Amino acid sequence: MFKKDFPIFDTPLIYLDSAASAQKPKMVVEALSDFYLKDYSNVHRGTCELANRATRMYESARKSVAEFIVADEKEIVFTKGATEAINMVATGYEQLLKPDDEVLVSISEHHANFVPWQQLCLKTGAKFCIFNMKEDGSWDLDDFKAKLNENTKIVAVSVMSNVLGIINPVKKLTDMAHQFGAKVLLDGAQSVAHIPTNVKDFGCDYFVFSGHKIYGPTGIGVLYGAMEALEVLPPYQFGGDMVKDVFIDKTTFADLPAKLEAGTPPIAEAIALQSALNYIQNIGWEEIQKNEKQVFDYLIQKLKNIHQIQFLGNPDIKTGLVSFNIKGIHPNDISMILAKQNVCVRVGHHCAMPIHQFWGVNASIRASLGLYNTTEDVDLFISALQKAIGFFK
Repeated sequence: MFKKDFPIFDTPLIYLDSAASAQKPKMVVEALSDFYLKDYSNVHRGTCELANRATRMYESARKSVAEFIVADEKEIVFTKGATEAINMVATGYEQLLKPDDEVLVSISEHHANFVPWQQLCLKTGAKFCIFNMKEDGSWDLDDFKAKLNENTKIVAVSVMSNVLGIINPVKKLTDMAHQFGAKVLLDGAQSVAHIPTNVKDFGCDYFVFSGHKIYGPTGIGVLYGAMEALEVLPPYQFGGDMVKDVFIDKTTFADLPAKLEAGTPPIAEAIALQSALNYIQNIGWEEIQKNEKQVFDYLIQKLKNIHQIQFLGNPDIKTGLVSFNIKGIHPNDISMILAKQNVCVRVGHHCAMPIHQFWGVNASIRASLGLYNTTEDVDLFISALQKAIGFFK
């Protein structure tokens, strides 16, 4: 239905790797190129009309992001991706954590929301705590409750697992964490393209996502922070645009969000991200989710008919992506045969080694959907997968 909007599909391609990075609709590519061809200038500093126009476009993109996740414009910080956004918060807390403090994350986190907190604790002497999940892949809330205490200062969890495709009960965890005074960071890198995001409903202190996973360009990400949560963060970098006054002996810093956006920002990327968000809103979440559910349910049904398949977690509680193995065949071998048939999936640990260790495997095959996928794509994928399995019999 939506495939016609994506130029890359003008050539034969079965793309089931949107969890790694989504393809781009034509209007996003055009927004990027049009800015460079017609409107390019640096922002916030110039006085000519070109500079003023670029600044208006850049700040309009910030407003669109704020509206998309139901936030205030001053609560939106542009970064180069979700990974940088998480590291920005973790680095800021180096000055705030003490040896008796604790950081609590789930075992199912992407490395980008695992390693920064691990390393933060190693630097500060704080305790790095992990809560577990169940065999079906859902969080073990009893374990979370047992680990949460008055020493917990940060809870960092994903809204949707990039390996399991499960929409996690983050509002419930956020409410529980706040009862102990902990700050909560939600990683929305996977969820933002599959479900509507309302950070006020989540009640989180921080929320991050990347543009390239929501049909926007690479090189752009978003850090949302409630104002009081952003205000405690020191500057992440120093340089132009984040200063107010500079003297020989001291420097004062600009107000948020400029304080956290040093240097020339990703101007063109922010404008193209705005185009991607407009594309999603023009279609509407109801239509997107209806189409995705139909295709995904069809995918799961077809995969269940393969008797050698071994799912990671319960396939019936997933959204948009599924990870699995074929008994007796290494996932890399499967992917090589699929690649020769123009089928793109992801193979490996998907930057989530602890999840795979939980099930005692080193890698898995992940098939993930975008709004452009169809049941015909699924049929072609299943046919290619069966050929790959047959090759190793």
